[in-house]
Amino acid sequence: MLTRERAADIFDRIRRFSSADEVEAIFTGSHFALTRFANNTIHQNVEEENSVVSIRTNFAGRTARATANQFDDESLRRAVAASENLARVQAPDPDLLPMPTAEEANSGDNTVHATRSFEETAAITPADRAEVVKSIVSIAGKHKLTTAGIYSNSESREGIFNSRGLANWHRQTLAEISITMLAEDSSGWQKLNSPNVSNLDPAWLAETAAQKAVDSAHPREIAPGKYMVILEPAAVLDIVGFMFWDYSGVAILDQRSFLNDRIGIQLFRENINICDDAAHPLQAGSPFDGEGMQRQRVQLVENGVVKRVVYARGTARKMKNSEYAGKVGPIEPTGHGFPLPNEMGEMPMNIVFRAPEKPQSVEQMIASTERGVLVTRLWYIREVDPYEKIVTGMTRDGTFLVENGKIQGGLRNFRFNQSLISMLSNVEAMSAPVRASGEESFDMVVPAMKVKEFNFTEATKF
Repeated sequence: MLTRERAADIFDRIRRFSSADEVEAIFTGSHFALTRFANNTIHQNVEEENSVVSIRTNFAGRTARATANQFDDESLRRAVAASENLARVQAPDPDLLPMPTAEEANSGDNTVHATRSFEETAAITPADRAEVVKSIVSIAGKHKLTTAGIYSNSESREGIFNSRGLANWHRQTLAEISITMLAEDSSGWQKLNSPNVSNLDPAWLAETAAQKAVDSAHPREIAPGKYMVILEPAAVLDIVGFMFWDYSGVAILDQRSFLNDRIGIQLFRENINICDDAAHPLQAGSPFDGEGMQRQRVQLVENGVVKRVVYARGTARKMKNSEYAGKVGPIEPTGHGFPLPNEMGEMPMNIVFRAPEKPQSVEQMIASTERGVLVTRLWYIREVDPYEKIVTGMTRDGTFLVENGKIQGGLRNFRFNQSLISMLSNVEAMSAPVRASGEESFDMVVPAMKVKEFNFTEATKF
């Protein structure tokens, strides 16, 4: 596994082998192990370790990358030469900034102090994972269900060094469990991950997934239409994730963001507050971006008003010189850029919803609902209208009818067509935010939501 000291030594050699004006190296190293199970038995166990260096060279605005996963001198020389040869044939980029210095990159006040690397997570063995799977299968057997899923753990390293003195490094572990419980005509699902394996409760996840499969058995069909809907955190995460590519300076400049001409206005209900905060205790990931810039806490939405978007260094400079200057809130690099060169610019990746003044549990939301639908998760989500942010998708693995404050049984799944603007304008209640995982978007800190007039367009046959 890569260490900071070894990466620094490799970078010193890369610098010696390069004749470029500037040189940068991004290191990634990981040890990943996974146990996969289906039909109540383990059927796959894999383990992988790999380390890669991505080398960017720059000649007066001509820049390119090449990678290597072997770190002997000859392999590094070949990678440096490949990067330099590619860079020399590029057209100069007039917008390319010099690589950041250590002082520029680390000038913020958002340092992640809490550890995200836990020995107990890194030390999980195949036998440990097998014991957890055994307990999950036991719970499936108790409920006469069939189970499938994964249990994985990983240890990763990420670092960025450049010839202007930048040297940032990050270590992290991650454990993840995903469980599907299957009955004859119903299913249930739960998924969660955390840097600290002690934050995962496999038995609770398995029992919750099993109970959803049991309670949604023999699902009935009801007519599509606009319903009061209670979205569990995983469902919230997967649907709202489709809007955060738009919270980007590049997206604004390209006029492809649904926030064009909407920054500073009341777009959502007053109870919606969203920030990007890499230092939040429930978040994970690196404290610096693809250029090595420290990630800043950015208030994206405050009391329903869109306040800001995020910026890479180059995007911030272009925005200050554009027609949008003065119309999009503060314009400064926020530490959300991707490794250069790229066409994506930047994106907020550590989304945190603020807790409501009076959080409600899912059970309280159900108790206050005269008629509605409880949704465990969503899948197969695709964008329909990029400016109104209308997305379509389906419910899955636990969809329930709620009447008179109680769950009345399972429902056949729905397809939905829903504007995210409308959805976040119709949030009646929220739970306390939690770290959540889904399948369609990245992990976030989000609440469950009770939303009125959620638009189901048709029922499925399962």
